[in-house]
Amino acid sequence: MTVLRAVFLDRDGTIGGTGGGMHPFEFQLYDFAPVAIKTLNDLGIKVFLFTNQTRVGRGFFTEKVLLKGFKLMEEELARHDAFLDGIYYCPHNLEEGCTCQKPNIGLLLQAKEEHGLNLEACYIVGDTGGSDMLAASKAGTKMVLVRTGWGEGSLTKYRSHWLGIDPDYVAKDLLEAVEWISLDIQNQHSVS
Repeated sequence: MTVLRAVFLDRDGTIGGTGGGMHPFEFQLYDFAPVAIKTLNDLGIKVFLFTNQTRVGRGFFTEKVLLKGFKLMEEELARHDAFLDGIYYCPHNLEEGCTCQKPNIGLLLQAKEEHGLNLEACYIVGDTGGSDMLAASKAGTKMVLVRTGWGEGSLTKYRSHWLGIDPDYVAKDLLEAVEWISLDIQNQHSVS
């Protein structure tokens, strides 16, 4: 039986940016992000963006601008022969009480339904313990924390926001995270 797995990537601080929410037209991919995403593409693993974009709900920019920013990012990835299989984002502000804003798992459940995923065979890669790793823990996915963006702060100053949750791996950056994921999948195949 085929296990349908995917890797969910946070945007800000994981594939680019600074960690904090950024205007979509100012967001820049890290140099290594296209290579990392292409590696997953070449392995035949679905890759989804998984991001809170509360600045839409707070009126900093429109959803139309956000979607245009996503398109620019996808065009940049395409120049490196890399692609995302989908983009899942929460545009709501903090007070709306939605089920999609990380650490809630509404977006993960939507992806599971739309793509027939086994969340226990999936991975979440992100730079924040209090949202990315908490969501991963709730959904039962494997969790990889990257030290880019807010990753160092998540491991130190903000560790209290996700006490009791230990990532499966802590990576220097997305490229190292993808190397670990690829080895982890190979190890699973050799055991089964």
